[in-house]
Amino acid sequence: MTITPSNSKVRIEMLNLGRFNNRAYIIVCQSTGQSVLIDAPLGASHILSALRDTDLKYILMTHSHSDHIGALVEISQTLSVPVAVHQSDADGLPVSADLLLSDGDLITFGHNIKLDVMHTPGHTPGSLSYLHDNILFSGDTIFPDGPGKTGSPAKLKQIIESITSKIFTLNNDTIIYPGHGTSAILRDEKAKYNKYESKPHSPDLYGDVLWLSS
Repeated sequence: MTITPSNSKVRIEMLNLGRFNNRAYIIVCQSTGQSVLIDAPLGASHILSALRDTDLKYILMTHSHSDHIGALVEISQTLSVPVAVHQSDADGLPVSADLLLSDGDLITFGHNIKLDVMHTPGHTPGSLSYLHDNILFSGDTIFPDGPGKTGSPAKLKQIIESITSKIFTLNNDTIIYPGHGTSAILRDEKAKYNKYESKPHSPDLYGDVLWLSS
């Protein structure tokens, strides 16, 4: 699926791959054809086909879970481009990272296309989100209706802190493109979270949490 944001210098190719409905995103500069790939789930042939007419500059990983890295070896070896990830998730990749990203870093490519790097831990220690204008590629940090899955109450607290202190400070019109499933509008997710926050919750809550029903 091709997405062309209004008043934008990019187009976005969104690929739906694998049995977990993973999303891979290719962001392409409209004027130069240079691109970046966000995540590399199983389906290397589909990803490589979508990249065929672009000049790939980086593979940007949101995190290192197995369903997001299934095609990483084949794509990185075929195209010989740098792989970028947060240091805390680097050991989970099947290839050596070429670029270790931190909160506040800036990825540039094409004709002045910029992606702001946001460290949003909780789902994994090194989870990253990438912001271009009012478009956020959130990996498994936030989805329509709730945060990504967490492995302990402390991790749920951490992911909510990532969401509320970083993602919720963005423009309300920000479009969220997560690592699985459908997109969301930030203002809608903030409204759902406000309802979640208004209710009491067990201190042992974690796992698959939904803003409106947990």
